[in-house]
Amino acid sequence: MAQLLLVEDDAAIRGALIRTLTERGHAVTSMPAAMPALQHLLASPPDLILLDLGLPDVSGYEALRMMRAVSSVPVVVVTARDDEADIIRVLDAGADDYVVKPFGPGQIEARIRAVLRRTATGDLGAGLLTVGGLRLDPDGHEATLDDAPLDLSRREFDLLHYLALRPGQVVTRRDLLTHVWQLPYGGADKTVDVHVSWLRRKLGETAQHPRYLHTVRGVGIKLSPPP
Repeated sequence: MAQLLLVEDDAAIRGALIRTLTERGHAVTSMPAAMPALQHLLASPPDLILLDLGLPDVSGYEALRMMRAVSSVPVVVVTARDDEADIIRVLDAGADDYVVKPFGPGQIEARIRAVLRRTATGDLGAGLLTVGGLRLDPDGHEATLDDAPLDLSRREFDLLHYLALRPGQVVTRRDLLTHVWQLPYGGADKTVDVHVSWLRRKLGETAQHPRYLHTVRGVGIKLSPPP
């Protein structure tokens, strides 16, 4: 299950894709144009973007270039254009895959799985994650702070790992419930707050005096190294 951002201006196609992807367990946020999609990408990065090329405000190609300038979130271009030059152009601009309309629900689901597998493999291949004095070993499921081991529960480690993959990015509670707790339709924000509180205690900080975990009121949480 993944958090998807669908950028498609055709209401009928957008609705059909939302139903198809939701039925397959994904959480889908949809936008009819490029600029609101960019704003959402910055505020709440998804796991993958499905991007149409024929958008009303700017071209999908320009939208792709802007997305790549600010994010490495994988992008699958979804369009009716099947010209080889167009395909090469968007792949060279940073698209991870290209699907030509019309397509069956099984095909788009398979493309999403394939791209997410590739990007997940890339994350694991990065090895140790370091944010200030905090170090995480995803393979060994171990974490240290200033070289001292942290005794984390599985959920605490998963929460810290998800944030460490996105240092400096504000992550919403909905994203955490979706990806860490595997609750595709959300859940109680209190669940996140309690685990963040436990994690703060083990990192030697409080909400009033944060070092690594910073709450952005009304938005979410970000992991940043101490100044």
